[in-house]
Amino acid sequence: MERLDYLVIGGGSGGLASARRAAAYGARVALLESGPLGGTCVNVGCVPKKIMWNAAEIAEELGVAQSYGFELTLRGLDFAALRKSREAYIARMRENYAANLAKDGVRVVFAGPPNAGKSSLINAIAGQERAIVTDIPGTTRDHIEVPLALGGVPILLTDTAGLRATEDKVEAIGVERAEGLIEAADVVVWLGEPGAAPPTKRLIRVHAKSDIRGSGSEGSLAVSATTGRGLKSLLERIAAEAVSVLPAIDAIALNRRQADCIAEAAAVLRDAAKAQELILVAEDLRAARGAFDRLTGRAGVEDVLDALFGRFCLGK
Repeated sequence: MERLDYLVIGGGSGGLASARRAAAYGARVALLESGPLGGTCVNVGCVPKKIMWNAAEIAEELGVAQSYGFELTLRGLDFAALRKSREAYIARMRENYAANLAKDGVRVVFAGPPNAGKSSLINAIAGQERAIVTDIPGTTRDHIEVPLALGGVPILLTDTAGLRATEDKVEAIGVERAEGLIEAADVVVWLGEPGAAPPTKRLIRVHAKSDIRGSGSEGSLAVSATTGRGLKSLLERIAAEAVSVLPAIDAIALNRRQADCIAEAAAVLRDAAKAQELILVAEDLRAARGAFDRLTGRAGVEDVLDALFGRFCLGK
């Protein structure tokens, strides 16, 4: 077993958050959970109790509503429906936790023309058939994501549609999405002609199907999903590029929400710098302040306090 920097026992919200934060700094992390994600709070504690508390509070409010002049027709509580809704809500929270774990990590996008061998490589790395592989060009219509860890670094491998001009509407949507994923990728594994590679900072050129096509050109890594040739070297290259994406030990690691808030603020501030009308500048500055408020939690806290104190008599 590889050495771990951090072992988390229990997949509750705190354990999951700390594990993801440690992984963001490059730590080797393992999380152990024998039950559903979310821990006691989501599955048997806080969340179920709050749902039942809210239902009871609503029932009480409805009970006294008529004394305030509201005309209501009450048919009683369908407890089975309430329980079904409660379990569905808890299930969605579990799915969100699982999705967050899967989505976290360095985004590594496999790209290239149709039938370049992208799906075969993804399957070989994953050790199972996650992507459909055929000799028919354009088989992959939508992207497929495979989470894994390399050297303790969380990785999200993404198989994309082959890049080409097409009149097939569905395939065209897949190509458009692939182009967007390439632009947003942290690392691009390119399986096309070396000269046609996209302009990206972290690029790994791969000569796939080397068991059939030979070693390829200089600067491209010869790989075969059939024989396994070059797979170890490819994973080592991906791991090295992924480490360079992570923040330094003394740097600030941002989660996706924080990064989105900063990006939004930066975009509207650039718009403000270009705006000619004062009212447009003011609107852009207002939007920037809103983004910074969401980043710092100021807006959320104020909303919570308004909702809290609006329901209590402060004189007591």
